[in-house]
Amino acid sequence: MALRPHALLPRQYDQRKVLATTVDAWGRALWLIRPDADLEPGRHGGPSARPRGYPYDALLVVSDHGATTERTLHGVSLRVCRVDALPNGRILVEGHGAAGGKNAQIYGRDGRRRHSFALGRAVEFVMADRRHHLWSAYGDEGVYSDPISGSGLVRWDSGGSRQWGYSPPEGVAHIDTVYALNVEDGVAWAGYHPTFPLVEARADGRITVRRTPVIAPRGIAVLGEELVVLGGNRQAELLQRCRVTESEVLLRDEACLTLPNGTPLTRYARPVGRGRHLYLRGAGPGQWYVLDVH
Repeated sequence: MALRPHALLPRQYDQRKVLATTVDAWGRALWLIRPDADLEPGRHGGPSARPRGYPYDALLVVSDHGATTERTLHGVSLRVCRVDALPNGRILVEGHGAAGGKNAQIYGRDGRRRHSFALGRAVEFVMADRRHHLWSAYGDEGVYSDPISGSGLVRWDSGGSRQWGYSPPEGVAHIDTVYALNVEDGVAWAGYHPTFPLVEARADGRITVRRTPVIAPRGIAVLGEELVVLGGNRQAELLQRCRVTESEVLLRDEACLTLPNGTPLTRYARPVGRGRHLYLRGAGPGQWYVLDVH
């Protein structure tokens, strides 16, 4: 099964200076760029951009179905790891180095900071939906040491007020680390270590936990009863197409995910799951691809 091209960072921007990138709830690709950042070795061997001083101004580049816009975020005081768009033109950044542990910052349409809050330690995912919900998921270093991160999966309002934290039903293991997250309007789907159930958490409080044969997923896409899981069983290019019932996930068939030219995709950054869409990029931050569940 082949990916389709989704968005490409225009050539006038230096992709080596990208601090963070994602695809938001509206399908727009976002890149947060610090033009005068220094390059240093990244976690996966490629270069990583590091601002030279704090606070600093960062350029947000947005690609919306081929139309590119930009704006400046002023006075960023974090080493940004993640960026996402909130409703009403606001932007969320999350990262390291915040005073008082306030590692999330919200910026208005004018690029000025509106609010800062503590999002917790060992953040694995931060994703907003179009209904003013913000979902965060965590790794074990936060789950076992930080009260904010302790539930493993948290829902906030889009202003940074905590609304809910996951508590597993009786007989289901607690979250150690969330491996895969999909966020759509009013619902989040998560697969987590150690037992890798599939959690469906709705903003109205309904929680469904399903048994699944998939181990260690890296990406999830969902459409009704159809579920596609990427990277399960620790095979990066493996796609497992499944059907969701009330209590379990049933494997239907398997395929190999490829780039548009047919080359198997064996190396990629963490996918972004948005409902039926799964967005991926390769080793560099400039190109986004998409896979759709039909």
